[in-house]
Amino acid sequence: MRARMNRRFLTVAAPAAALSLVLAACQGGSGDETSGPVPTLTGDCAKYQAYAGHAGKTVTMFASIISPESDSLQKSWAEFQTCTGITISYEGSNDFESQLPVRVTGGNAPDLAPIPQPGLLKQMVQAGKVVKPPAQTLANVEKYWAPGWKAYGSVDGTFYAAPMSSNMKSLVWYSPKSFADGGYTVPTTWADLMALSNKIATDGKAKPWCGGISSGTATGWPATDWLEQVVLGQHGGEVYDKWISHEVKFDSPEIRQSMQTVADWMLNPAWVNGGFGDVKTIATTRFQDAGKPILSGKCYMLQQASFYRPQWPAGTTIGPDKDVFAFYLPPVNPAIKTPVVGGGEFVTAFADRPEVQAVQTYLSTPEWASSRVKAAPGWVSANNGVDLSLYTDPLDALSAKTLSDTSGTFRFDASDLMPAAVGAGQEWKSMTAWFAEGQSIDKVVKDIDAAWPE
Repeated sequence: MRARMNRRFLTVAAPAAALSLVLAACQGGSGDETSGPVPTLTGDCAKYQAYAGHAGKTVTMFASIISPESDSLQKSWAEFQTCTGITISYEGSNDFESQLPVRVTGGNAPDLAPIPQPGLLKQMVQAGKVVKPPAQTLANVEKYWAPGWKAYGSVDGTFYAAPMSSNMKSLVWYSPKSFADGGYTVPTTWADLMALSNKIATDGKAKPWCGGISSGTATGWPATDWLEQVVLGQHGGEVYDKWISHEVKFDSPEIRQSMQTVADWMLNPAWVNGGFGDVKTIATTRFQDAGKPILSGKCYMLQQASFYRPQWPAGTTIGPDKDVFAFYLPPVNPAIKTPVVGGGEFVTAFADRPEVQAVQTYLSTPEWASSRVKAAPGWVSANNGVDLSLYTDPLDALSAKTLSDTSGTFRFDASDLMPAAVGAGQEWKSMTAWFAEGQSIDKVVKDIDAAWPE
């Protein structure tokens, strides 16, 4: 485990007018407001002046983030709590997705909940329980985040929840040493990536790719990720969005073309599955184990997300000159600007008390994101107000730089946005059969479309 960096909190002095706007927004809600003059914060606490006036108040938060990750989360707002006097009472649970609707509909909603699925956010909004954030929260999102992030925190065009954390799926893991020994360089285009794969296969020392999609009851999800990367990088955000809503079907020319691109790549018997066997072994290889042949020189590359990091064996070093590292998966169509498939959480409010709005607004700022980066190496934000030099890990810096590109094409994981019967059901099943049984593209796309709810 990498050592935590002990650094001073990043101080950003905001103009007085901006502070007044934030303070007005934070104190503009209904409910139990603090009476009397707002105290003036001094010293290191002066940077929290916008959130002053709520000392002694408690804001509850319920999320899916559990220890040890939640330990750094609570460290990230420790100074905010000390300076403002607001207590953030945090609770994490493995059953968050099922428990949040129960609590909300049962009248026991938390004040705030970081929701990782836009579909769950929509469900809560449709239940009439979500409170719209103050104006300054929206202003922060519009200033510091790429437009796609605001869209995923919105329902039917209305903004409800600011993004909190983010993860990047568009990465390829590899061994820098193996690349150097083979005379290979990191590709920057899809054509170069395919040419490199062919060269590695021709050289015959090892297969260029390894992979695994076995994941218990969720078997198949890595294969859906491969398809999502290709659809976004081949056809762009508009087609991707229409695909999620089923306006563009799986049995469409665009998705069929992307399926064939995936087949040429990850179902190519000359290219996969290094260290495990033939193409069919991808279906039976645990995704956690999929990258391990890279360390033994039996394969060269694995397409997996930034969150694959903990799956490397203990003692594996990560960096551009270490045991393993990762590079950005280039788009199939170079005309599409920095396509990235990823995910994250969105801070959703169920109360509009001024202290709740104060916390909600603070969590949308680059100042909070910076404090979290320093408290938790390995955590990444797509907030472009964060100084990239704060990322002490080169992979985190790569992910943050790519995710925070406001001109890029970010999209949330498609299977997480599709109806559960499809995205977490038939698509997983059919994609698994595609690898395990060699089912045709024709059957796979028709079976998935047939599962789409009326």
